[in-house]
Amino acid sequence: MSVRAMLGAAVLGGLACSERPSPGGEATSGADTSLRPADSLVARAGDGSEIWFTLARPDSGGGRRCTDRTIEIRRGGARIPVPLLYTRAAPEVVDDTTIRATLSDHCRTGDAYLVDLRTGRPSREPR
Repeated sequence: MSVRAMLGAAVLGGLACSERPSPGGEATSGADTSLRPADSLVARAGDGSEIWFTLARPDSGGGRRCTDRTIEIRRGGARIPVPLLYTRAAPEVVDDTTIRATLSDHCRTGDAYLVDLRTGRPSREPR
């Protein structure tokens, strides 16, 4: 391999591994964390439970782009993730033990789920 080829490979490799500015101006390396929304408190239940948006995924459908979020229940030091439920709208508090969250897929609203605040277990709401 020629010196010129090795120098070119080193420069390109350095560019690929270097920190680069994100859209917000701060430097990032590897995965672009600037696109991940921060955890957000979206509701409080009567028993003191807090409902938070946590993880996010980009989605698209019907010619639109959107971001779906997962839900986490926080009470004291406990964090209870709600499995397999991505939503775009803030959940609604039903009572001291239940919230209602609407499933989102491909930027479309789906079925409503009732989530037990003690366990985080979602179950589809009967129609």
